[in-house]
Amino acid sequence: MEYEMRNGFIRAAALLPRVKVADPGYNKERICELIRQAAEQGVKIMVFPELCITGYTCGDLFYQELLLREAKKALFEIAEMTRDLDAVVFVGLPVEHQAKLYNVAAALCGGKILGLVPKTHIPTYNEFYERRHFAKGMETPVEVRLDETHVVPMGTRLLFSCRQMPGLVMGAEICEDLWAPDPPSIGHAMAGATVIVNLSASDETTGKDVYRKNLVSGQSARLICGYIYCSAGDGESTQDVVYSGHNLIAENGTVLAESARFVNESIVTELDIQRLCEERRRMSTYGSTQIPYCRVEFDLKETQTELSRFVDPAPFVPGKKEDRDKRCEEIFMIQAMGLKKRLEHTGSRTAVVGISGGLDSTLALLVTVKAFDLLGLDHKGIVAVTMPGFGTTDRTYENAVSLIRSLGADFREVGIAEAVRIHFRDIGQDENVHDVTYENGQARERTQILMDIANRLGGMVIGTGDMSELALGWATYNGDHMSMYGVNASVPKTLVRHLVRWYADTCEDAELERVLLDVLDTPVSPELLPPEDGKISQKTEDIVGPYELHDFYLYYVLRFGCTPKKIYRLARYAFAGAYSDETIKKWLETFYRRFFSQQFKRSCLPDGPKVGTVAVSPRGDLRMPSDACARIWLEELKELQEG
Repeated sequence: MEYEMRNGFIRAAALLPRVKVADPGYNKERICELIRQAAEQGVKIMVFPELCITGYTCGDLFYQELLLREAKKALFEIAEMTRDLDAVVFVGLPVEHQAKLYNVAAALCGGKILGLVPKTHIPTYNEFYERRHFAKGMETPVEVRLDETHVVPMGTRLLFSCRQMPGLVMGAEICEDLWAPDPPSIGHAMAGATVIVNLSASDETTGKDVYRKNLVSGQSARLICGYIYCSAGDGESTQDVVYSGHNLIAENGTVLAESARFVNESIVTELDIQRLCEERRRMSTYGSTQIPYCRVEFDLKETQTELSRFVDPAPFVPGKKEDRDKRCEEIFMIQAMGLKKRLEHTGSRTAVVGISGGLDSTLALLVTVKAFDLLGLDHKGIVAVTMPGFGTTDRTYENAVSLIRSLGADFREVGIAEAVRIHFRDIGQDENVHDVTYENGQARERTQILMDIANRLGGMVIGTGDMSELALGWATYNGDHMSMYGVNASVPKTLVRHLVRWYADTCEDAELERVLLDVLDTPVSPELLPPEDGKISQKTEDIVGPYELHDFYLYYVLRFGCTPKKIYRLARYAFAGAYSDETIKKWLETFYRRFFSQQFKRSCLPDGPKVGTVAVSPRGDLRMPSDACARIWLEELKELQEG
């Protein structure tokens, strides 16, 4: 079994046939037509609307023996059609059992009827009168004889499990079941279902689509599952209500696909079953049920699923400006409130920040200013120190000075060149040898200056390093790695940039905006090597790789525990046209090597506020041993390179 080769993806669809009320033969043809089309697209899970074989709006025609018989006949023919297809299909129809009529979802695969799941909650309010025709479904599955050759299980506690993809377990509920206080899908998920299908016939009223979408996305988040919702549309009776065909596919709170209403649109996307299983593993409050369920197994071929779903190349950064601005404001306040509490607790009225003219120190200073404003403290209590050294350029120096003065902080300048030269002389370091000692000696000198100023003034040093640097170990141990409170410690580099941009857009200060925009335009650099022709010679991303790639890797490694092969595949898809396959592989290997080898730096991080779902604090999200071995991850990457 090559479960890893598929990376846990499976293609799913909510398929919407145009029905004729009370015409199972016609409806069967439309259903089969959509099944064939979906199969050609590689769809493995196909979901149709509630009672789609007869039409939902048959009313008292459900009492007619002929309609029930023709519906059953259509079911058998649809099931037979699946014999040569590589898919599991869910269709809705009325089924009689022991003189009662049930509204069921029939699961079909490999020419067989796997089982029937009856509706639990039967609405009889407002425009609904289903209890007039249908009985509440039984929980414990029973055997139902549909004819001489078809004896199948029927009950709400039925799950459908794929032999070739162990994580793919499906449960079904029908329309109103989702809207009730105790949806059957809760029990399904606690019994192991990772995908819930909902066959629905939800009529349209003003504003109902928003509520419906929230229900589907919310249930998928609560249950950590994929949720496929397929609702009746064109062709249903409009005698009293109208059906819009509002279809939705969600995964753990994210709506992956949504149809336009009133156009009878089917939708197709991929569910990431591995991702759902990983999320459940890490959720210690995700319980299981002791209630017995019947599992019916089915087979699907082991194939590679082509991706059509959106893979965000910047998972930490919202795509829409309004969402991005809201996220930035929220994170900025989390940072500022964290620092505010620390200042209050220590009784400190002085904060010391080293300002380089780069992005990270700029954000740290802006956060410190906000914390002081929240406390009602004078900005002069913020000691902003610029420490020019061997690699400092005029551009970054001038931006640092302008930034400090624009914000009204106490400006201090302490050159480090002379002190570092004395230190080099003391330890026997040749100043012309630009090695790691040459670089780190400067970083540690700067941290010593900041710490000692803070001691002298009774203040605290505010850390500037961001999460991306910490993930890669791109920080000098006991240098810029250290502070008394690190406000940027869980902010990835790609988001730091947008936070500074957001502040520039909203500060209403022309000079401050100008400085911030120039900081944004400056290459990321520690400036520890001498400049060339007055310009930055040491560009971080030339050395460790593009931060947008590393942040992408970081997100999928820590948030979902993805394998290197899966991350590589997702990165190829997300960054198609931006980076070559070789470049993606190269920096992915760099990420793994540095991430494992540099954990010792993260194991002794200063305090700092968590702002998102991914963080590297040793006291919070990342309890990782400093001497963990990266061999199996690097070997999987090697397989990629050799293949």
